[in-house]
Amino acid sequence: MLRYLTAGESHGPAITAILEGLPAGLPVSAEEINIDLKRRQGGYGRGRRMQIETDTIEITGGVRHGKTMGGPLSLRVENQDWENWTDVMAVEPVDHPITRRRVTKPRPGHADLAGGLKYGHRDLRNVLERASARETTMRVAVGAVAKQFIEAFGVRVISHVVRIGQADADVSGLSNEAIWDRAEESPVRCADEKATEGMIAEIDRAKTLKDTIGGIFEIKVLNVPPGLGSHVQWDRKLDGRLAQAILSIQAVKGVEIGMGFGVTQVLGSEVHDEIFYNENGFYRKTNRAGGIEGGMTEGEEIVVRGALKPIATLMRTIMSVDIDTKEPFDSAKERSDVCTVPAAGVIGEAVVAFVVADAMQEKFGGDSLEEMKRNYLGYMGQLKDY
Repeated sequence: MLRYLTAGESHGPAITAILEGLPAGLPVSAEEINIDLKRRQGGYGRGRRMQIETDTIEITGGVRHGKTMGGPLSLRVENQDWENWTDVMAVEPVDHPITRRRVTKPRPGHADLAGGLKYGHRDLRNVLERASARETTMRVAVGAVAKQFIEAFGVRVISHVVRIGQADADVSGLSNEAIWDRAEESPVRCADEKATEGMIAEIDRAKTLKDTIGGIFEIKVLNVPPGLGSHVQWDRKLDGRLAQAILSIQAVKGVEIGMGFGVTQVLGSEVHDEIFYNENGFYRKTNRAGGIEGGMTEGEEIVVRGALKPIATLMRTIMSVDIDTKEPFDSAKERSDVCTVPAAGVIGEAVVAFVVADAMQEKFGGDSLEEMKRNYLGYMGQLKDY
């Protein structure tokens, strides 16, 4: 079983992660992790913090001479803005309460008020520092390692943006390679050039209104073997695990697999993927199920989408109530990302890659990468005789 924990705050000295369960002998590249960290910080519509910091990974344990040793990986990214927050976010006790930057005004749409009520905090900074999407830096780092793991078996994860505001992409007829290449060249990570222009216009419109805007990103997992996940228990169903992972991303409010909510608009004969057989084995001409049936992969590519709400830090008037005075106030902020959908796709790649890597370890588990590969090849050979 793979598992990881992240730790650290948005304006603390660093954010860290511990990743456990990788087999020994897996090549791990810090450069590959840094590429995804940079991709997470990009995209049209991002705010000023992305210009303050360039995230760089430090691997502090679990890798020797470029390969895993079988123990936990320890990952760390420094917060370069820490020098401006050393007193406010100091670990050591203070003789008197620090009132500078104390937060008593919860922002609608954030975790501020709910977290304050839950933990009894009178300074909501204790909530927002950890609830911040800054935490996803380490999820992207963990996901980048998970990608390197599953790529050892020929499995690949890609993403692209399919909607921002009212602008929708049309990628019908494009190969997965073309989708990836075009998305990586687009400022909004969209593979449809015309839709890219519309998405930029939507972001500009929101910025003019001092508002924010959301959208939909799509993740595809290619060359997935059948049989990952299981039908036997609710928490082993792969679609459930993928949905939980996507919904755990800050600001994501919806998830679809395959046709998703579209299955409610057509008849059953237009939903289910017919099964065929040839010399290469079983196959389907359509992939409406998004690669998963009965909680298990069935050999087609996994297709999952996340719906990202407009982020809650706004530059325009939105009302709330001070927890101390109970007086209403205007929670407008000066700084804000306008749109983070392109970055959310990169985060989506990471969390999906981790779920798939966990399912691969569950199915083909071994203490070393070579042992896992033997198990994998044996299983794939078994499928040919089915």
